[in-house]
Amino acid sequence: MIRPLNPRMAATFAPPVMEARRWLTGLTFPPERPLINVSQAAPMEPPPEGLRRAIAEAALHEDAAHLYGPVLGMPELRDEVARQWSAAYGGEIAADQVAITSGCNQAFCAVMATLAGAGDEVILPTPWYFNHKMWLDMAGVTTVPLPAGAGLIPDPDRAAALITDRTRAIVLVSPNNPGGAEYPAEVLRAFCDLCARHGIALIVDETYRDFDSRTGAPHDLFADPDWAGTLIHLYSFSKAYRLTGHRVGAVVAATARLAEVEKFLDTVAICPNQLGQRAALWGMHNLGQWLAGERAEILDRRAAITEGFPRLEGWRLLGCGAYFAYAEHPFALASDALCKRMVAEAGVLMLPGTMFQPEGAPEAARQLRIAFANIDRKGIAEMFDRLSGFTI
Repeated sequence: MIRPLNPRMAATFAPPVMEARRWLTGLTFPPERPLINVSQAAPMEPPPEGLRRAIAEAALHEDAAHLYGPVLGMPELRDEVARQWSAAYGGEIAADQVAITSGCNQAFCAVMATLAGAGDEVILPTPWYFNHKMWLDMAGVTTVPLPAGAGLIPDPDRAAALITDRTRAIVLVSPNNPGGAEYPAEVLRAFCDLCARHGIALIVDETYRDFDSRTGAPHDLFADPDWAGTLIHLYSFSKAYRLTGHRVGAVVAATARLAEVEKFLDTVAICPNQLGQRAALWGMHNLGQWLAGERAEILDRRAAITEGFPRLEGWRLLGCGAYFAYAEHPFALASDALCKRMVAEAGVLMLPGTMFQPEGAPEAARQLRIAFANIDRKGIAEMFDRLSGFTI
């Protein structure tokens, strides 16, 4: 046993993706039947060549790319996010309302550190993004589950019944991880109005906004001139430009909130990755058409999932969008045990619902997440072949 150990850290569950990778220990997969890995939602290919060249040029010729920079990020990148977001959402966002972070997970942690401390409460719809739950556990913040309704869309009225004098925020992820659901604009507006009435924050994580199947702005929250009083927006450049290893995310929030966020960021990272920031800025300037192609490919893979799912007898597709499908399986075996068997017997690695639900939640035993963004139509068809032939 490690002594001493922070009891909050000890009580936090192990990182789910790393836990699933350990299920591969000792297993081999023949070349004619390789592992189908649908456990993690991250691009597995490097950025396009033009972006890689821009990174190389910055590394070779920009001395500042190797030095500390502003804690809240490069002014040029903050300006560009403010400009593009204002145009995309039909609102007014200033550069000093944007902060750049070392990935979107850090954006969440930094924001939450300014909002909630030990004994406070934060409402998370379930199934939830496990890293959000992990941070709240580490910080001693009580997570209040909000079970999602039909189509995995959370209900503002059910959320209202959960608000107490200790509630500090409601967190929404749209398109959703793990459920894939795209939250309707009216639902997001209702949540924002609810939070405004109660004086709490609404955190909207739009990491997967670039792969939303809808056209136009997914909501009108930034069109409200008083948006900064309630809304905190999170984003990741990792999925858009394949920059997962460079760790670049963003927070859009009130300037006063970002002054508090700056304390957190200065303590844990000092500044975001300089090459990653330059890569994100280059991508925003040059990769619009390329990103549209990436979106089209993801939407085609989504269509392949919905078209192929009826092949799985007894299964039920609960949600599908962006990088994810969330499903209910028909087997008399809990999903965590089932996933271990599927990787060994079917060569398919996915994550069980137990990683996205409160401990002991009965529905978790029947649920699975399929992160399909890294397999094409052929791979999706092969996955369905294997799953349709799997029995226990």
